[in-house]
Amino acid sequence: MSLNSDQVHRIADLARLAMDDREAEGFAAGLSDIFDFVEALNAAEIEGIEPMAHPLDAEQRLRPDAVTESDQRDVFQAIAPAVEGGLYLVPRVIE
Repeated sequence: MSLNSDQVHRIADLARLAMDDREAEGFAAGLSDIFDFVEALNAAEIEGIEPMAHPLDAEQRLRPDAVTESDQRDVFQAIAPAVEGGLYLVPRVIE
């Protein structure tokens, strides 16, 4: 499938984009290349091919799920302006 500059002008009008003839010809060529690529992808034989989560067949490096930070709640609440029941108190901003 390919587009001509008239079709690109029509699309640009619908999208309310200003476009001169030179730009329309460039977009027509670029969009036609994209449509050709999509048609090539659609024509590819994919029967029996397993879907992949990632294009590279690489193993994900994972780190151990372990706590590395210490609990400093008491230290931080000691310098807070107002604390009650382990919660920070803030002034009301909405009446």
